[in-house]
Amino acid sequence: MNKWYEDLFTNYARTYDNAVFVQGTSGEVDFIEQEIKRDKSTTILDVGCGTGRHSIELARRGYKVTGIDLSESQLTRAREKAAGAGVQVDFIRRDARDFSFDMHFGLAIMICEGAFPLMETDEMNYRILQNAADSLRTGGKLIFTTLSGLYPLARLRPLPEDATESLIPDLSHFDLLTLRDRSTVTLADDSGQEKALKCDERYYLPSEITWYLESAGFVRSEIFGCKLGAFSRSDKLTADDFEMLVIATK
Repeated sequence: MNKWYEDLFTNYARTYDNAVFVQGTSGEVDFIEQEIKRDKSTTILDVGCGTGRHSIELARRGYKVTGIDLSESQLTRAREKAAGAGVQVDFIRRDARDFSFDMHFGLAIMICEGAFPLMETDEMNYRILQNAADSLRTGGKLIFTTLSGLYPLARLRPLPEDATESLIPDLSHFDLLTLRDRSTVTLADDSGQEKALKCDERYYLPSEITWYLESAGFVRSEIFGCKLGAFSRSDKLTADDFEMLVIATK
C-alpha cells in the first residue's frame, strides 16, 4: 500500500506547480547562491526535488545539478520543464531514505519539505539527513526547510475566559507526545479527481534538529526563520514561523 506522500504526488505535478507555497523560487535560489558565494564549480544535489523548480533555476544560472525524488510523476514533469527551459539537470528516481553519492557534492538542498519531515518515523527522517551528509564533501553545506515545532506549541494555550472555540486554531490532531500532526486532507489531482489523504507530518524543535545534524556528522548548524521566497540570515526564528530554515556545514 502506498504511503500518503506517495499518493499525494501521483498525478499532481501541474497542480503542485500552481500552489502558492512554490512561487518563491527565484528569491530562494538567490539565497542559495549567496551561501555558496556564487561558485559555479559547486555541484548541487536537490533532495526531494519534486517538479524541479530549484534544480532548473540553479541550472539556468550555470550550476551542475542532480535532482532526486521518489515520485516518477513529479520527475516526468521536471524533465519536461528542464527541456522547455533549455537546461540540463540529471533527474533520478531515488528514495531519500536510501541513496548515497559518496562525498560527491558541494551543496545539498531540501526545500519545502522535500522528503524531510514527511516520513512516518523519526528514524526515517534522520536517515535522510545522514544520506545527505554522506553525499557531501568535507566543507559542503546542507540547506533545508522543515516544520517548526515552536509554531503549534505556542498556540496550545489555555483558553481565555471570554474566548470562543471558533477563535482557537484547530490543533485537535496535533500530538504533544510525538510532535506529529495527523490529519485528513482532501484535494484534487491534475485530472480533477478528489482524493482524501491521511497525512502524518513531524514538527521539529530547534534543539532536535541541532542534535540530528551533529549526530549525522555536521560540524556546524544554524537555524533561522523561514519566509517564502525571501530566505535570510537576518530572520531570527520565532514561534510565528511555520517553518525554519536550516544551514549545516559538514
